[in-house]
Amino acid sequence: MSTVRCPEGHPSTSTDYCDVCGAPIAAGGASTPAAAGPSPSAGPTTCPHCQSPAAAGALFCENCGYDFTTGATPAPLVPPAGVASTSSPSAATGEQPAVEATEVRTQEPATDPATGASPGPGPASAGGGLPTPAPDGPDSWVAEVWIDPDWYALQSPEDPMPSAGLPVLVPLRTRSALVGRPSVSRNIHPTIDCGADSGVSRRHCQLNTDGTRWWVEDLQSSNGTYVARVGEPLPQAPIPVGQRYELADGDRVYVGAWTRIVVRLALPGEV
Repeated sequence: MSTVRCPEGHPSTSTDYCDVCGAPIAAGGASTPAAAGPSPSAGPTTCPHCQSPAAAGALFCENCGYDFTTGATPAPLVPPAGVASTSSPSAATGEQPAVEATEVRTQEPATDPATGASPGPGPASAGGGLPTPAPDGPDSWVAEVWIDPDWYALQSPEDPMPSAGLPVLVPLRTRSALVGRPSVSRNIHPTIDCGADSGVSRRHCQLNTDGTRWWVEDLQSSNGTYVARVGEPLPQAPIPVGQRYELADGDRVYVGAWTRIVVRLALPGEV
């Protein structure tokens, strides 16, 4: 296999954009034989910047964006105001995030990465990130995110389960809400952040609504998306990938090693 050199001098097997820095490569760039070196499987297994696990041969850390090739340290990420995340404990301190003991925490939807603006009420328009039509009356929709010990016991993962604590309430103010884990390098900012649950894919599943009904769709996640009706035992089979599954009132959506999500109407004072 031959490679080309980008304007910054990095070798790249892609001829349009550099594999390392993403710089555009002029057409007709000089090809150079692929230099002998470590096998593609070689590479760091732990990020030297944030100590998160890294796949062998990865170019960037999916957690903090550290560049394994150049050693460039990522710029600090400033989260949108009001966002409450279920991210994992600090790798540097090993401390567990504080859990409110007297009230339910509320997570605001993340800023839209395409526009840089937070979603809010307004007229519906064509395209993604449309405002959720309000149901009759003053009610609003929320996603109730729990750590479920029974689901954790059924999955038997290697990671220790965090303290269940109180649920996280995520206001649902757009027609579509992504469920997953954030990634700085891939610019993934889920509406429902399951960052502490390593069994959840970066883009795990999508919640969609027409204003009165809700559907869930698995986005080719690694461990599947499961749904159980009220009163039913824990599900054993995931929903089909790429197909919208309509949620009934009180349905429980299970993802990852311990995460359970229930979409429901907000109670007075919750939102």
